[in-house]
Amino acid sequence: MARVKRLPVDPIAEARRQWLAHGWADAAPGMTLVTSIMRAQQLLLARVEATLKPFKLTFARYELLTLLRFTHEGRMPMTSASARLQVHPTSVTNTVDRLEASGHVHREPHPDDGRATLIVLTDSGRELSERATDALNAEVFEQPGLDRGDTEALVGLIARMRRAAGDFDDPRPVAEPL
Repeated sequence: MARVKRLPVDPIAEARRQWLAHGWADAAPGMTLVTSIMRAQQLLLARVEATLKPFKLTFARYELLTLLRFTHEGRMPMTSASARLQVHPTSVTNTVDRLEASGHVHREPHPDDGRATLIVLTDSGRELSERATDALNAEVFEQPGLDRGDTEALVGLIARMRRAAGDFDDPRPVAEPL
């Protein structure tokens, strides 16, 4: 992946300076947060896409394959995949279409619900997910660009933001084994 030339000044810090200079002090921290997160997402996505490119996978296809791999039987209803991946059902349909065309999943009628369709992981999909996960672990996830403490702190902060936005509820406490 080609590196972009370093800028002599942080453009987000400069934008913050401009926000303050224009009298938008109340909005400056939020603007800085939003643009910082969006830029970090671009940087991480570029690393993920470069890692997945040799596997001919997008991150959406990788996520679906891996979600299926984590299930007990390598299958789940399309509606469940949509909910767990937090994407529109049309996105799951398009992703399944691509993975099905390449032989990594197939569709089956749901055995108990005639209206539902199951997505089923094939052996080639399982193997591809395993190889792609090994590559992502080595090239991205083990070294995301922050040390472990900062990584965990940032994940915690973003989880608080997601929870406040209604993304998820805190899990119910689980009893300790006796």
